[in-house]
Amino acid sequence: MQGGHAERAAERPRRSVLYLPAANARALEKAKGLPADCLILDLEDAVAPDMKEAARDAAVAAAAAGFGQREVAIRVNGVSTRWFEADAAAVAQSAADVMVVPKVDGPGDAARAVAAAGGKPVWVLVETPKAVLAADAIAAVPGITGLVAGFADLAKDLHARPGKGREPLHLAMGMIVLAARAHGILAFDGVFIDLDDPAGLEAETQAARAFGFDGKTCIHPSQLEVVNRLFSPSPEEIADARALIAAHEAALAEGRAVATHRGKMVEVLHVAEARRLLAIAAAIGAEG
Repeated sequence: MQGGHAERAAERPRRSVLYLPAANARALEKAKGLPADCLILDLEDAVAPDMKEAARDAAVAAAAAGFGQREVAIRVNGVSTRWFEADAAAVAQSAADVMVVPKVDGPGDAARAVAAAGGKPVWVLVETPKAVLAADAIAAVPGITGLVAGFADLAKDLHARPGKGREPLHLAMGMIVLAARAHGILAFDGVFIDLDDPAGLEAETQAARAFGFDGKTCIHPSQLEVVNRLFSPSPEEIADARALIAAHEAALAEGRAVATHRGKMVEVLHVAEARRLLAIAAAIGAEG
């Protein structure tokens, strides 16, 4: 396992992860004032082939200039593309916090990505049927610290029609989260593409948190408020976590082997989850 999930979650908030086209100077400048926890400066899908080199230079320069407390990642082009080596070399020497790699089909691709990242943490896109089936092996590669769902490409390859409930993708969602949790790394839900459906975004984000994802990738600043709010522990959840921990500690102090909270037995696993939630709340300032 590559470090405890609770420890990593407490390092910094990662509720919202916003993709930005690295070739768009205006978008990069605007991002300095956006409430995104993480930014992914994109060299792949959002950049035309004849703009790849300019986008690479712009991403490196933007990472060097900084975005305040926000975590900054750069998404390179896939390991099988002609741009990968130059992209990875530039990111490895940059001020970016993370390298994001798309189209990783298995542990071999993941290991190649890690080797090229120069010691930077690597998040990989799980966006093909092969990647879903190999999610556990990919997550096990040392240096891989996050799995990012790429459900648009996956749905295309599956010939699936996910709809609002994304039922055809539930197996993949579960497998991504399972692999991430098995190896103590992060898991991010895919993007919601309908910018005119805020209710749909809210429902999909609620489902992502219910599945256990750490956060959700976004494609537009208008999505950040919903994603940040729904991935933040509520005041009620914070109060309940504190009360559960207090009940457990009181039982220990009195020499009782069993504690109860709200009529239910409290086990060590419940206490660990309550502490994780409070750590997340502290990291995002939800405690005031």
